[in-house]
Amino acid sequence: MLQVDGESDSQSKLGNATPSPMADDPPNPTDGRNLVRILVVGSPSGVEHTIRTLYILGFAQISDWSPLLPAPHSTDVMSILTRQVGQ
Repeated sequence: MLQVDGESDSQSKLGNATPSPMADDPPNPTDGRNLVRILVVGSPSGVEHTIRTLYILGFAQISDWSPLLPAPHSTDVMSILTRQVGQ
């Protein structure tokens, strides 16, 4: 992460350096593509309805979505779709 206030001398000498990825970020094996994740959170019926609607609209196959998962700190559920997009 780049610091704005309170930079050390060695950091200010970097000039236009770009931030490096976090150490725990997984490598991106997609050859120039980016992974994006679409998250739907809500009641089980609401999430299922949204997934079916997106399927009808041609956005994604129903089987592309994760199974319904419990949402953290909530009574809701969630489902995740991971897609690769070109740059």
